[in-house]
Amino acid sequence: MPVLERLDQASILATAKALSQELAANAVERDRTAGIPTYEVSRLRETGLLSLVIPQEYGGTGADLVTVYRVIKELAKADGSIGQLYGNHVGLVTLAHAIGTPAQKERDYRGTAQHQWFWGNAINTRDDRLALSPDGDGFRLNGQKGFGTGIPAADRWVFSAVQAGVELPLFLAIPSDRPGVTIHDDWDNVGQRRTASNSLSFDNVWVEADEIYGPPVDPDGAFATLPGPVAQVAKVYTYLGIAEGALEAARQYTQEKTRPWVASGVSGITTEPYILRHYGELWTELQAASHLADKVAEQVQAAWEKGDALTREQRGEVAVQVSAAKAFATRVGLDIANRIFEVTGSRATATHYGFDRYWRDLRTFTLHDPADYKLRDVGNWFLNGIYPTPTQYS
Repeated sequence: MPVLERLDQASILATAKALSQELAANAVERDRTAGIPTYEVSRLRETGLLSLVIPQEYGGTGADLVTVYRVIKELAKADGSIGQLYGNHVGLVTLAHAIGTPAQKERDYRGTAQHQWFWGNAINTRDDRLALSPDGDGFRLNGQKGFGTGIPAADRWVFSAVQAGVELPLFLAIPSDRPGVTIHDDWDNVGQRRTASNSLSFDNVWVEADEIYGPPVDPDGAFATLPGPVAQVAKVYTYLGIAEGALEAARQYTQEKTRPWVASGVSGITTEPYILRHYGELWTELQAASHLADKVAEQVQAAWEKGDALTREQRGEVAVQVSAAKAFATRVGLDIANRIFEVTGSRATATHYGFDRYWRDLRTFTLHDPADYKLRDVGNWFLNGIYPTPTQYS
């Protein structure tokens, strides 16, 4: 049974923190073996976090995005993979709210709340190898797709596909027991190893007409393009969670094991001046990135609440702030994950500590879409007053 009986933010975050601490206990081993995140998903289901973002009128907890993003960060502190998986889940379960019909929105929300569905996806629209074609009252899927994140552990799958004669990619959701989908066991990357982001093959997979999302209430409105920024902020909080986890792990190691350098003139590591300077700098960087992210999360929540009343200008303002937060979190996170070894020392590179997983996870996930283009969008707005073009990434 879900345990989120109280709806206040403090109890939600306490649940997330308890789960994070539980997952942290064997995070190094899971990183080493990779595999399918079945256990992590089952724990998310048991704690009720899978229906956290679903409005109460559909049977969910009804938490706002600000709270949900903080849950993502808490989970990512223990394990970057579970942070990404949960962040993706939030974006997918809310997708129909923005781009689907009212019936699809109700179906996804109620189904997830009732059955505690976990959602996985392969929706990289730059990958156009998956084709959708009409077949009687429905459609068929054939082709391939990469980066099927969380697919092996998911109850519901979301894919993007192209259809001949249709200009833009289409998004669709099907149950995970639908025949014809082959999951290849080929995710063996240096980081985010527990996301099971395998490649997929599709052989004549049946798709009901109402499983293809849309049209939304206002197809030309700004709200239909908001899932991109919503998902981007989930990534920001995953980055920050990994960075915070790295810094906390380094602090504990330093306090317990690191020795002062021979020329330091001090007897204890906690008074070593260069160690103190490094920690002061890293903590300050993380505070700055976190405060910017929290400000952006409030803006995204406000935009989400506007629904179809959201204007293109308001959407553009949000997209600029999201781009800035993501680029800054990328820089700060990578800096922290790299420099923790300067405050822990050479013995901390032993593989059984697993401190390298923080950098590997951040380096892998921050390559999702280029930070350079985030900063270009911010600069183009600052100099020319031009908002980012709405895409899956901006």
